[in-house]
Amino acid sequence: MTLSVSHLQRTFPTRHGPVHANVDLTLEVPAGHVHGLLGHNGAGKTTLIRQLVGLLQPTAGEIHLDGHDLVARPALARRLISVQAQGTVPISGLPPRKAIELVGRLRGLPRAESKRRAAALVDALDIGEWADRVSQTLSGGVARLTAFAMAVVAPGHLVALDEPTNDVDPVRRQLLWRQVREVADAGAAVLLVTHNVREAETAVDRLTILDHGRVIAGGSPAELLSGPDAPRSLEDLYIQLTQQAEVTQ
Repeated sequence: MTLSVSHLQRTFPTRHGPVHANVDLTLEVPAGHVHGLLGHNGAGKTTLIRQLVGLLQPTAGEIHLDGHDLVARPALARRLISVQAQGTVPISGLPPRKAIELVGRLRGLPRAESKRRAAALVDALDIGEWADRVSQTLSGGVARLTAFAMAVVAPGHLVALDEPTNDVDPVRRQLLWRQVREVADAGAAVLLVTHNVREAETAVDRLTILDHGRVIAGGSPAELLSGPDAPRSLEDLYIQLTQQAEVTQ
């Protein structure tokens, strides 16, 4: 279960000329790995996710998952990929537990298994206090944790997580990262979109750093920091690379 993105290009026409959201973007995410996609707002991270699930058609390039051409088969992409989107999940009127169970059922789980997995995620993420309250009363952090649980209750071959820890408190962030690792260890490929450099350093197996839609660095955290002149932290490296990229734009 490997995601392969090859020479992906997404250009948006505007009155002032084309905007290049993704430029010759290539990456690979094997099954069992957590791959971080790091970049500032507007770096092209969410645009990539939208192309993966068929919501945007690439201008050029290829996307394959398990050998399937997802550009040619966007409906299949939505079956093979489970996503936590960046925005709020529309579960108005549903309590978190029921929302998680519902997604499990929609993704093919038997009723009993969906209920069991939903209960396990509620416990693992420590949201039991709010699990049976209607969504309008939830804090932003609990809503994000619910959205995460909905994405992983019946994970696809690829799990794409777009800023999953936004608004989540530090204790439950650690609980979420444990679940991310469990999902990968169970065999899914995980693509983690984030701009939180410190979290990415500890959560991912490999990392791709984007700036203005282009890949400016890639490798494991250890590889990226292994050179004799490499900065002491991934955060320092990220700042250095993005500043260099700005100079060469």
